[in-house]
Amino acid sequence: MMDQKKPPPGPLAGLRVLDMSRILAGPSMTQILGDLGADILKIERPGTGDDTRQWGPPFLGSAKADEPGWSSYFLSANRNKRSLALDFTCAKGQRIIRELAGHCDIFVENFKVGGLAKYGLGYDDLIEERGDLIYCSITGFGQSGPMAHRAGYDAMIQGMGGIMSITGETGGDPMKVGVGIADLMCGMYAGTAILAALHHREKTGEGQHIDVALFDAQLAWLINAGMNYLVTNEAPRRYGTAHPNIVPYQVFPASDGFFMLAVGNDAQFKRFCELAGTPELADDPRFATNPARLENREILVDRLRGLTARKSRDFWLAGLERANVPSGPINDIAQAFDEPQTEARGMRVRFEDERIAGGGADLIGSPLKLSATPVSYRRFPPALGEHTREILQGLLGMTSQEIDALVGDGVIETGAQTESSHV
Repeated sequence: MMDQKKPPPGPLAGLRVLDMSRILAGPSMTQILGDLGADILKIERPGTGDDTRQWGPPFLGSAKADEPGWSSYFLSANRNKRSLALDFTCAKGQRIIRELAGHCDIFVENFKVGGLAKYGLGYDDLIEERGDLIYCSITGFGQSGPMAHRAGYDAMIQGMGGIMSITGETGGDPMKVGVGIADLMCGMYAGTAILAALHHREKTGEGQHIDVALFDAQLAWLINAGMNYLVTNEAPRRYGTAHPNIVPYQVFPASDGFFMLAVGNDAQFKRFCELAGTPELADDPRFATNPARLENREILVDRLRGLTARKSRDFWLAGLERANVPSGPINDIAQAFDEPQTEARGMRVRFEDERIAGGGADLIGSPLKLSATPVSYRRFPPALGEHTREILQGLLGMTSQEIDALVGDGVIETGAQTESSHV
């Protein structure tokens, strides 16, 4: 068991991030940086904080009846961060942000284009004071182009970026992905760009402006579906759970449920047919090769559905595993978290915290497994303004009297700090 009182230094230990992002794209990315050891200073609006604090139910309850809990949405993207509640729209708040930026390596924001510049907090403003600052802007449509001024939201970007047109049942309505995948993938691209910029800075001492857009990221992760269009000039259609380029590769019915069959080559198809008791299908010219199976998709799939429906799900999953043919169950989320692999890989992590009703809560673990510099779970997602005093005193050297005056002026909000630990 990892001793979280003295977590191992991560690969980004010593780096500090001033995080002025909210919702999901930016926060999910800075959480990854935090898991890797960076110190994340999360700037939030006094009184309300990150919008996702109110995005519930469900909420994780507080141990104190008169204190708000945490929305599960907020919990998903704000581990390993310190919260400073500050009004940056006033002159005193803007001065604090500029001073904090001087103590940070990375600045992350997801305001509309020009949103921070009007407060003197744009890239051009801050780079004058710290030339090696890495400034990452995450927007809906980027810093240039005819739509740069527009705000972007995940479902809207999924619609505009093409993914909804290929998601859902054949002949059915367009369907968005069940989580905010456009936001998440944009955050992944932004994180990769930040790591590249850090490498460049290490060699040259130069900072830079990173411009990442939800729309651009959505187009990029169309991957093979996007290339199918660019090669053929024909827009791909919806295939439900099926694959546009591989057959059979989709959900099939069993006698007591469903399972996913993912035949990736002709040899696997032959072994599947042997298990199904129809080896002749693998020799049929209509189905012997993947291009042939694609051409005769409907005939083959109808035939296979009739075969798979005769046996139980366990029969197919066990038999296909023995035959070395990729397959898997269709789990709901509860079943996914109950998989033995979930526990073995540390994908469900427990935090003990006296503020939480019941004394603790589970969070989703990091998928990053580094042999020499593993991730660490140092901080439970913060209460609003939990670390305001700590940050202003520790980084800017403010006195208690100065902080109290800022509280009185409504510039900042403070909260009681409580230690949490990962079990």
